[in-house]
Amino acid sequence: MTANLIRLERHRADGSVALLVFDDPERRNAMTEAMGRAVSDAIVRLSADASVRAVVLTGAGSAFSAGGDLAMLEEKSAAGRAAPGGSARGENRAFMRAFYRLFLSVRDLPCPSIAAINGAAIGAGLAVALACDLRVASRDAKLGLNFTKLGIHPGMGSTWTLPRLVGSAHAAELLYTGRIVDGAEAERIGMVNRCAERDAVVATALAIAGEIADAAPIAVRGTKQALRNALAAQLDEQLAFEAEQQAICYESADLAEGLRATREKRTPVFRGE
Repeated sequence: MTANLIRLERHRADGSVALLVFDDPERRNAMTEAMGRAVSDAIVRLSADASVRAVVLTGAGSAFSAGGDLAMLEEKSAAGRAAPGGSARGENRAFMRAFYRLFLSVRDLPCPSIAAINGAAIGAGLAVALACDLRVASRDAKLGLNFTKLGIHPGMGSTWTLPRLVGSAHAAELLYTGRIVDGAEAERIGMVNRCAERDAVVATALAIAGEIADAAPIAVRGTKQALRNALAAQLDEQLAFEAEQQAICYESADLAEGLRATREKRTPVFRGE
């Protein structure tokens, strides 16, 4: 059942770029628990495959994801109102933590991830895109964290990711008001890396993924971890991590290939070894 909610494709002759598609267009790729389980299972498989060097996420149809499943929210709301402050609160809290983990498993990928926002990305849908390493959006995409407009606190890590991308002032405005922005404004404030025409969004994201896949995978994976560490590390801690990663790269055939290619003025071919 859950397998039908996503589609997983491999791109490039060597399969080094994966495309993970939310595939529930009739519900505009709503973030259901079933879809979350399908996404989490796919992330586990991709993470275990060393040949995957970059992953692109997108949505089938007209939306990246229109957000959380309203039926699920209504169910949790009814349970909470039936016994305010009682056992339902703990149950709802535990459910939401587990629900977040399913979709935020994208952060567990050892290789970089790119969200190709081909249409609306609202609420939890946008939060998943914000959890990716990079984002490409269509110029006319509608992006917003509309939680407060629904009467619910923001979730899916959005109060953590958004300020780190756009700064505290922009994040506060967007989270307090739930205002929707288009792709062009999202690019201007740093929410997305770049814009493209709607029919070129996935191709643009795949092209970026291809550039990543052409780089040395050991170095790229280390760089992803370094960027993750930098969110909380002191400079000395970061220097120690960089030195360790460079020492690992000194042992690799890829560095030797990169140095040879530089001397020979050709494009290097990295094998992840």
